[in-house]
Amino acid sequence: MATSSAALLTGERLVVFLFAARVALAAPAGLAAPLALLAAAALAVELAVDRSASDPSSPFRRFRTRPGASSGILLGATTLPCVMLARLIQLSRISPTDPNGPEEFAYLEMQYWAVSISCLSVLAFFIWHLRQSADNEISKTLRYGTLVVVLYLMTFLFFFLLKTDGGLLTMAKNGYLLCHGLAAVILIKHILEKFPSCSSFGEALLVSSGLVLYFGDMLAHTLSKMEFSASSEALIHTPGTRSEIATVIQGILLGIFLLPLLYKCSLRVWVYFRTQAVENQAEKRICSVVFYVSLLVALLMLVPSWTRLIGLEVHPFVWVLNYMFTNSHERLSLCAYWICVIYVSIRRFYSISKQSKTERILLRKYYHLVAVLIFSPAVIFQPAFLDLAFGAAFAVFLILEMIRVWEVYPLGRTVHQFMNAFTDHRDSEILIISHFSLLLGCALPKWMSSGFNDRPLAPFAGILSLGIGDTMASMIGYKYGVLRWSKTGKKTIEGTAAGITSVLAACSILVSLLASSGYILSQHWLSLSVAVTLSLLLEAYTTQLDNAFIPLVFYSLLCL
Repeated sequence: MATSSAALLTGERLVVFLFAARVALAAPAGLAAPLALLAAAALAVELAVDRSASDPSSPFRRFRTRPGASSGILLGATTLPCVMLARLIQLSRISPTDPNGPEEFAYLEMQYWAVSISCLSVLAFFIWHLRQSADNEISKTLRYGTLVVVLYLMTFLFFFLLKTDGGLLTMAKNGYLLCHGLAAVILIKHILEKFPSCSSFGEALLVSSGLVLYFGDMLAHTLSKMEFSASSEALIHTPGTRSEIATVIQGILLGIFLLPLLYKCSLRVWVYFRTQAVENQAEKRICSVVFYVSLLVALLMLVPSWTRLIGLEVHPFVWVLNYMFTNSHERLSLCAYWICVIYVSIRRFYSISKQSKTERILLRKYYHLVAVLIFSPAVIFQPAFLDLAFGAAFAVFLILEMIRVWEVYPLGRTVHQFMNAFTDHRDSEILIISHFSLLLGCALPKWMSSGFNDRPLAPFAGILSLGIGDTMASMIGYKYGVLRWSKTGKKTIEGTAAGITSVLAACSILVSLLASSGYILSQHWLSLSVAVTLSLLLEAYTTQLDNAFIPLVFYSLLCL
């Protein structure tokens, strides 16, 4: 019995439940109850998946996950719903004084249900795959999980029937949300099958639900702007307060995510009309030309077509240039500063990685410190420009990763050799994701904080948790750590204590800087200490990609 309880209550699960409970207790009961049911279903599925890992006949054996990582299903299923619920709580504080508050609240509430349904659908997908397991314990756990999923769906239907009069509009809203769930299932299945050993189940769940939420938002915004769709505006209630920067970023990312489809279709057309065999080297160069042409088509034709449909009359790249050279002194000075810091750090650390015996994990943490140097001044002095810069950097990273994976001439081999110098055990031979997770870990809290001013530390959530907390925890723990959190893990109590102390110290400095800049500060130190402690405890216990989860957890707790 003691062994069973120890297996049930791991450090990661305890921290995740404390995090979810902290968010749920601050939320209305009608929104907190679904989160509690989702967490219970995720726990049941995680226990069943972990138990099936030792079963050679398990259907999950065909999904190869990242070596050394736990399934992480509980963390992956609760993180984004907690983020959206925390944003709802934050918006409810400022909506009474904002004329657009009710509309924004209704839309954000729809997004909360969309991401929750996406996670629940993936859990149901896992239960369906495990239904034929011969293990009695797995079958019993799955029965509990199925019961909780059914209870969640009943709560979901009851919530919408309670808020509306039933009828066709309610059915249309439910169908729209269920489409998110179907898309999430298709996407996570594709990720697990096409990118083996690149992620855990929890990481794949976070990515799939996040992408579905993001592009669902894009679809909703598109439908609300189309003239023929008078009913879609009443169905989705897209707020009209979206910034032009957000539109430009979404348009560019839409074009880049459509690039693989355009590239593959173009290659098939070329192969179909090819009249004679081509040498291997010549074929690679032709494929490279097709890639670059596809990239230009996506960026110069597809992107502006969508942004014009949304209402941005100017070509997005022309808009970016106009924005850059408006108040150009500060923005161009910031760009020059970024270029200098990036050039010096890359030149220095790349040579160290080739010649020195410095541990790879410590070398990577230096880049976390570089992120602090790059992003912190921009959050304070040019926050809107930083949003645009984050989007541009993410787009460049995506393009370079495609060039590396497809070995596009002439940059493919060079990019691969350079990126390979900074990989660790979490990167696979197929995808290198660490730089994506660091960038998005810093960018997502900043993007989600746009328009919210009552929690001025929230935009710094990624910079503080990754650039300072995670870095100090790793460095101090590596050099001076003795007491380990678990027998099998490498994280130490000394490292976690150093991370918590460093983040609180950085927060005190930031509070002084922000106060002198005119921000009205309303963050209580007790709640701040709880947020920092839970985030760093998660860093200590989780085997998931901490760059992806810790900033979102810290951001959610800062919003409360």
